[in-house]
Amino acid sequence: MQKQGIFTNDEYSVIINKNAKILSFNKLNNCTIYGAQISASHIFNSVVADGAEVNSSYLRGAIVRRHAKVGVFSHLREGSVIGEHVRIGNFVETKNSNIGAQSKVAHLTYVGDAMVGKNVNVGCGTVFCNYNGKIKQKTFVGDNVFIGSNSNLVAPLVIDSNTFIAAGSTITQNVPEHALAIARARQINKLNYLNT
Repeated sequence: MQKQGIFTNDEYSVIINKNAKILSFNKLNNCTIYGAQISASHIFNSVVADGAEVNSSYLRGAIVRRHAKVGVFSHLREGSVIGEHVRIGNFVETKNSNIGAQSKVAHLTYVGDAMVGKNVNVGCGTVFCNYNGKIKQKTFVGDNVFIGSNSNLVAPLVIDSNTFIAAGSTITQNVPEHALAIARARQINKLNYLNT
């Protein structure tokens, strides 16, 4: 069903552009929806731009730019800015982070207190480790970075552009441009372990 207009009362203010498609099972509060498609989502204090899609997700205090795709089951918390043509996929949580155009955060990832550049691939199971028990710290990721699955990025951290993080790495030191960063424990096979 397509909607257009401004709907307000004491606790409810929603602006919906005439080109928006607001499908079933949404809860909208204090938000602006331009020519986007929204389905089965909760959107509060947020802006969703033209051509974007939000499916079965929760947004609070977020900005979703043109042609970005969010969901299913994504959680965009306060301060999240999702760039143009970005893909935020299944079970991804973002908080106080800016994700640059054409980047992909496809599934099972937490991005907190980060600046992520353009054309970055964030692999499945990546955690931006932003809290040291006392304060939140930032991670900066440049453009054209590939972050392998199951990586931990321990802030404060700078990962320069055009770098590669090997899957399964815990990165605690800055990564210079054009580098491959590998931070894994060496595998040891104990032969006949179960027969002793």
